[in-house]
Amino acid sequence: MDWSQALWTALALLLMLEGLLPFFSPASWRRAMMQIAQLRDGQIRFFGLIAIAAGLVILLLL
Repeated sequence: MDWSQALWTALALLLMLEGLLPFFSPASWRRAMMQIAQLRDGQIRFFGLIAIAAGLVILLLL
């Protein structure tokens, strides 16, 4: 598998995972989005940084 195919596969898996919560529990997803919308920019950036770091750690472990 070349890097291009791996990238598209990863994107497809990400989209599938992102769609699970709104599909199975739209009310919970809506509440979560409303709570996220009330966070300050710095808080959202911090969660983004944590997600990036977690992804890097997982890649390094593989």
